[in-house]
Amino acid sequence: MAYTIEVDGLTKAFGDTRVLDGIDLHVEAGEVLALLGPNGAGKTTTVRILATLLAPDGGTARVAGHDVTRDANAVRAAISLTAQEAAVDLVLTGAENLRMMARLRGVKQTVADELLERFDLVDAKDRRVEKYSGGMKRRLDLAMSLVVKPQVLFLDEPTTGLDPRSRRAVWEAVQTLADEGVTVLLTTQYLEEADRLAQRIAVIDGGRVIEEGTAQELKARLASEVLEIHFADKPSVRVPVNEPGDVRRALDEHLDAERIELHQPSLDDVFLAVTR
Repeated sequence: MAYTIEVDGLTKAFGDTRVLDGIDLHVEAGEVLALLGPNGAGKTTTVRILATLLAPDGGTARVAGHDVTRDANAVRAAISLTAQEAAVDLVLTGAENLRMMARLRGVKQTVADELLERFDLVDAKDRRVEKYSGGMKRRLDLAMSLVVKPQVLFLDEPTTGLDPRSRRAVWEAVQTLADEGVTVLLTTQYLEEADRLAQRIAVIDGGRVIEEGTAQELKARLASEVLEIHFADKPSVRVPVNEPGDVRRALDEHLDAERIELHQPSLDDVFLAVTR
């Protein structure tokens, strides 16, 4: 099978600290893959290598059919990157930022107007970006990365700090791109975001992929149902349900419970179960 992103045995160290210790990833065209992991697990380092911003120490990585080390220019022509910090010109207006990018990429200026509409920035288009909120800057940054539709889009924690409305706008844009065949590699701290957007999830810890699968597969394989037991005069408790007898034992031990709820496992439960 041909993959749009192919990563085999990728390693990277900074001094004595080994950040990547043999990452393997394979992503198909039009797929959204979410990378989850604790801080320092290697998510951003992986994205920076795949976007040709950082050289690997070992292993191989190909994006859109091109080696990230030997064919860096070809990789850059096929990708867009939205990094953790918005890369916009604060002195220009929102419209000027997008029109400048359209000129640089050799596309029609009408693309700027379409993106302002898509990311709900029309009312602020003539305002200097230095006056934008953090969420508005983030939306503009993502819009600029889509002036030309890429084969591969890298999103490094794209909705961190956004309000719910801005987050939904980003989610809708990502889903539309995936429906149009764009391959998306997403790192995120929001497990709800991964659950909603990603066809597959890879969990990274200690510089390696330790689990991979769909959200449902990971929940079924790695997490338990949970009894949440509420009391009138003390904090609630959560009890994992691994076998039928666990429910009865929990009921017998908490006769003073005011309310008991059974919850299906979430990605939070998976994350806590597999990461250190």
